[in-house]
Amino acid sequence: MQRGEDPVDAAREARLRMARLLAEQHRLHLALAQECRALKRFSLEGQALVEIEVAAEMLEQYLCAADSFLENARGRFEARLGLLRRGEPGAGPNAEHAPRHGAFWLSFSRLCAVLRRAERRVGA
Repeated sequence: MQRGEDPVDAAREARLRMARLLAEQHRLHLALAQECRALKRFSLEGQALVEIEVAAEMLEQYLCAADSFLENARGRFEARLGLLRRGEPGAGPNAEHAPRHGAFWLSFSRLCAVLRRAERRVGA
């Protein structure tokens, strides 16, 4: 976030960038799925070994890339958990602070749960 930038606008822009990247990833997944379907031609042409080898290579590379991304992102956010936790809005004695306090801990808990899921997926 730039100095003087509206935090709401900065958050909206960050979400839009992530949405664009995830849409691009989805398009790539669709292209990979199409390529996977096309591999059956090797078996139909009597070359099942080629289909097996190409499929195994593609799946290994995909899993390696996905695991690397998850491990990197998980590590980055886990390293920041303490700092993020300190960003909690004070609940204090004032009732008007309670909704922000609750929303903060709900979001923080969600992040922790997603980090645990990522950790289980990459087998760390």
